Amino acid sequence: MNTRFPWFMTLAILGLLQSTGCTLKGTVNQITDTTSNVTGTTSGAAWWNEDGQITPGFKAAAFATINHQNLQQDISAGRGEYLNSMGDLLGVPQEHRLAFFTAAQAGYARAAEQHRETLLPFLQSTALVTAP
Repeated sequence: MNTRFPWFMTLAILGLLQSTGCTLKGTVNQITDTTSNVTGTTSGAAWWNEDGQITPGFKAAAFATINHQNLQQDISAGRGEYLNSMGDLLGVPQEHRLAFFTAAQAGYARAAEQHRETLLPFLQSTALVTAP
């Protein structure tokens, strides 16, 4: 028994679809338009700009959420690339970065108990304390 779909059946189906006015482009456009309408009306839409990039105001939140465990490790050590990157995102100047690292490490006992939702406010308040 031949399990391959006969070529003439494929042509017949394509001809039928063409005669009904159904196009792949039209179907794809309908899907993407619907998806855009749904995602554009949800609360997460504020996170993204028209180009699909994370807006500057939400970069720190996204970074803290995605890198939660790595941030906690860097906080416990008082240094590290994730904590340094968070300092960049929070606008901590380079000359105050060491104070930011030290303050974050000093508050590590509290940070270790932080959940993904509360780690960012902890780091934001630490950045404010070390600001000039």
